[in-house]
Amino acid sequence: MNKLAGKFPTALVTGARRGIGRSICVALARRGFDIVLTDVVNDEDAATTCALVRDEGQQALFIQSDLSDIGSHESVVEEAVRSRGSIECLVNNAGIGSPRRGDLLDVSPQAFDAVLGVNLRGTFFMTQAVARHMVSTCSNFARAIVTVSSVSAEMASTERSEYCLSKSALPMFTRLFALRLAKANIGVFEVRPGIIRTPMTAGVAEQYEARFREGLVPAGRWGESDEVGQVVATLADGLLPFGTGSVVNVDGGLSIPTF
Repeated sequence: MNKLAGKFPTALVTGARRGIGRSICVALARRGFDIVLTDVVNDEDAATTCALVRDEGQQALFIQSDLSDIGSHESVVEEAVRSRGSIECLVNNAGIGSPRRGDLLDVSPQAFDAVLGVNLRGTFFMTQAVARHMVSTCSNFARAIVTVSSVSAEMASTERSEYCLSKSALPMFTRLFALRLAKANIGVFEVRPGIIRTPMTAGVAEQYEARFREGLVPAGRWGESDEVGQVVATLADGLLPFGTGSVVNVDGGLSIPTF
């Protein structure tokens, strides 16, 4: 249990109301984190995730926030700190897929800007805002920034070019923040999920099932969001203090080069 003198660390999780984000919140709560959840929509899914965190005995605060709205980031951080006192962990989970799968030659500037505006630009500036808070404060808890990227950081798919480009920048993003924050003893990590069963992949489930049968994933199955949550929570808990800058694949062997 991540507890000190009756207090608990706080994790801010973006894109947290369902799917991988929900599983991350629950996994962190089980490790003793209070959770501040953000998402673009405040609905029954958000309420359910908050209830699941509270079922684990931890506090949950939902803040409705559009990650692409850079001007709102400071107010999100301020509200989280005002409510919980500090932020020990940031999980960059929010992200969107390509609005439409199709030919690389048909990608529109609007689709490109929308995807990179959330997955890269929004993630960068939210991390900057939280990192400024972290370096200006002290904590007796381990502190970490964990970014959920994708196997698409390295594996190319011409049908989802803007998505792949947005994710391909996150390895460098992780290295840069790891270098900047190392002396402040803030671990920075990247988690790369593969094909995970989530609402985002539900629309192409049949396509992936067929490819599983063809051997696409060595493990031969879907990944589950809980499996990603467990990895993120382990990194957030300070169990790899000298591993800053590391990447953890959660993909059933999908990204291992073969010939």
